[in-house]
Amino acid sequence: MNVDELLELMEETLEEGTAVPFSPSKRIVDVDRMRDIIDEVRNNLPDELRDSKKIVADREQIIKGAKAESENIIKQAEERARGLVSEQEIVKRAQQRAVEILTAAQQQAKEISRSATTYCETILKNSEEVLARSVTDIKNTRMNLRSAASRGLRGQKGGR
Repeated sequence: MNVDELLELMEETLEEGTAVPFSPSKRIVDVDRMRDIIDEVRNNLPDELRDSKKIVADREQIIKGAKAESENIIKQAEERARGLVSEQEIVKRAQQRAVEILTAAQQQAKEISRSATTYCETILKNSEEVLARSVTDIKNTRMNLRSAASRGLRGQKGGR
């Protein structure tokens, strides 16, 4: 069943509930059945929602990995520069190369961080859109439930 069908089943379960005496807006419903339906709704939520939660959790790891990789590249560049012979021309070349490697490593680290942020932003935006649609669906279902309950109450009052 999809989420819409499960929500309809919830509505039916509420409608089938026994009215509480002296409180027409309250009904007795099968709690176990409602919990089963709610579990089914959770199981049928869009995969994007579960994926976005995982992405949010993994975002920190992605950024840490990017930082660690950039630090490792910088460290290797510094070690390599220190290992070169100190003759003037070789030292000059080594220093120039170290600056190039360091600049490239910093650029790469920025790009990795930017890419990770963009990726997370996209996933979170998609998740936000899915959640917004779900909230709208839930609000509509609640309004339908209220409307159906109101119709049921008017029908009961008119029939008395």
